[in-house]
Amino acid sequence: MKKLKITQIKSGIGYPQRQKRTLEALGIRRMHQTIEVEATPQIVGMVNKVSHLLKVEEI
Repeated sequence: MKKLKITQIKSGIGYPQRQKRTLEALGIRRMHQTIEVEATPQIVGMVNKVSHLLKVEEI
């Protein structure tokens, strides 16, 4: 399965609580933190909801 490299490039401050919780659910805790996750449909859906806050690369 494909992997995604996800980096937070914009703060969640000023965005709805639901989007902040989505960042937490992805495992992102702070700015410029990078994580690598499997590209499951659930993860891809969460990334799409907060794509304006993230930089996503396929590995």
